[in-house]
Amino acid sequence: MGIFRKTKTNTLTAAELSALWLQYSGDSMAICIYKYFLKIVENNEIKPILESALQLAEDHITKISEFLKSANFQVPIGFTESDVNLNAPRLFSDPFLLFYSYIMTIHGITAYSLAMTNSERQDIQNYFSECMETSNELFQKIVLLAKEKPMYSSVPSIPSPHGPEFMESTGIISNLIGDKRPLNSSEISTLFFNSKKTGFIKSLSLAFSQVAKSEEVRNFMVKNVKLAGKDADSFNTILQQDYLPIPEKWDAEISDSTVAPFSDKLMMFHAGFLVNAALSYYGASLGSSFRSDIITNYYKVFTHAMEAGAFAYNIMVKHGWLEKQPESIDRKFLSQGSKK
Repeated sequence: MGIFRKTKTNTLTAAELSALWLQYSGDSMAICIYKYFLKIVENNEIKPILESALQLAEDHITKISEFLKSANFQVPIGFTESDVNLNAPRLFSDPFLLFYSYIMTIHGITAYSLAMTNSERQDIQNYFSECMETSNELFQKIVLLAKEKPMYSSVPSIPSPHGPEFMESTGIISNLIGDKRPLNSSEISTLFFNSKKTGFIKSLSLAFSQVAKSEEVRNFMVKNVKLAGKDADSFNTILQQDYLPIPEKWDAEISDSTVAPFSDKLMMFHAGFLVNAALSYYGASLGSSFRSDIITNYYKVFTHAMEAGAFAYNIMVKHGWLEKQPESIDRKFLSQGSKK
């Protein structure tokens, strides 16, 4: 009985294991990316941001390895020096490096919050809480610097109402006949941020399509450019119908280089990660939207992301790039008396 009590302190729940495993993969990828970014960056204000992001990723890798090893789980392979070419020429402009850090830090903070609330062990809760705190500090520095740059696009502001108002109808019928009510604050916020994040997927896929070595990966990235571009435009169209500003586009911040700074494996994993993140954001946005045309649009872009995710998954499995997470015991297999 004493043995079980001792082991219990190091046991990981499936939620804790999943969060740590996925974060290890993501941070090992981030280490490769930020090492390359630091090779090409020229702006002395942006460079410290990249250095901080790299340091955080390296610290996370060390801590996650300790958690996994103490629970007798193997550490994922993730991404290594073989997945980055530090001698590759510039593929991204300095402003894009800052924008990349902005988007990816948002994804990180969101994931850490969910991981912390799903964790039961106090030491792991404390770890993810620390990840949130340090990432939030980094995010504040990124936003402070980004707001000084000409390409920074701020979420639209709306006037203050004269007093409390209540909805008189759902608006579904009027939407169908084209008489749409103005966008509310929740709809503006989600449309704007989803346009920005989806536009980021398009620009990054565009860069990857230029440098991918495998024709299959190149074709996927080209298709992702088209789908993400169409989806970002669909969000922008709704915003522009209310004469609201839309986010800046970043395609012009990609150079004409065709030399890959990253392996096809890393680029496919990155694309797959962003598509999966988009699915969660679209789902959350759907719940806070009340106009039927917006709801219909979210269903459409959600379908596009599902298709892209399936393609990415199949390519990664085909080429042996998708590392398998630990699974539950296969009771059916054991009951058949087979030997592994």
